[in-house]
Amino acid sequence: MAHLVLPGEPARRLFSPPSRQAVVAGDRLSADAALRTAASGVALLWRSDYPAARRLLAAMNRRIPPPPPGDYPRYRADRARRARLLSLLYVPLDPGHVVPLRRAPDVRAACTDVYGPLDEPSAVPLRELLGVLSAAEWRRQGVTVAALGARIHPHYGVFAPVRQEYVDLVADTPLPDTRLAFDIGTGTGVLAAVLAHRGVERVVATDSDPRAVACASENLARLGFGSRTEVVCTDLFPPGRAPLVVANPPWLPGRARTPLDHAVYDPGSRMLRGFLDRARRHLTPDGEAWLVLSDLAEHLGLRTRADLLGWIAAAGLRVVARTEAAPRHPRALDPADPLHRARAAEVTSLWRLRP
Repeated sequence: MAHLVLPGEPARRLFSPPSRQAVVAGDRLSADAALRTAASGVALLWRSDYPAARRLLAAMNRRIPPPPPGDYPRYRADRARRARLLSLLYVPLDPGHVVPLRRAPDVRAACTDVYGPLDEPSAVPLRELLGVLSAAEWRRQGVTVAALGARIHPHYGVFAPVRQEYVDLVADTPLPDTRLAFDIGTGTGVLAAVLAHRGVERVVATDSDPRAVACASENLARLGFGSRTEVVCTDLFPPGRAPLVVANPPWLPGRARTPLDHAVYDPGSRMLRGFLDRARRHLTPDGEAWLVLSDLAEHLGLRTRADLLGWIAAAGLRVVARTEAAPRHPRALDPADPLHRARAAEVTSLWRLRP
């Protein structure tokens, strides 16, 4: 048995008792045996070649039965269990973020960006390492945003604007004013960039995640908007008032289990309700708050339209207009997706709100 240490956090053991230990695994290990070991809470430290580890991970994933379609609680439970089991297959990392396995890729730059320097032997879940490498490729290539005619480059742990219905809504809705706008929860900075691209003279973007602040700042500077935009690390609103405040909060109430989940799940609808409750204090008298939100939560039974309208009214706001966009992403068209019916019925709306 061996103890595993997470890269970037050498003082913290990965597992609380009784899941502190790992067994060495190699080519002779079957996917069924690997799953049984993981289900017992013991990690697998891979010591054969790297492509074989990837094949084993894929085989383990195929052997976990999917949840029944349309059952959202089972879907969430399945995702959590699947992540927990698959994250127990580890690959070693030597100092400098070198994977000492045959035919392993060069992960040094990608891992250093995420974890910082590594000065002692460590290990990382293969599933997480693949995510780090995928994020590095997203960051290198960027995501084309039609409304900008340019690319946005997401950082690790920052939600990429691959679904662009919400971006197009902000790009097409008439602006109430072009002097100043606040972009709340900016993420990659894509909506701040769209507002600047449309001629808003000054945009203040906020996010509570330092990674998102760095990502948005980099993207806005790359697009040439650095002199007209400011990115602030804060919870929701910056000081002052603006004639336009925009927010695209996470669309689903629920617990976030990973950094990226915070862009999708909003525990207790905290950000949504916080934006609504505080918007009046940060709007000029004739200003507008733009709430960009999917109704997927309504189709999954997690929130009702009456809930949303009640929160808007309780915040002292009224709806002056609403524009809609149907989903265009592949999962909405995939009948094999467990949430296919809800995704196919989903509509994203931009709610224009005034005091």
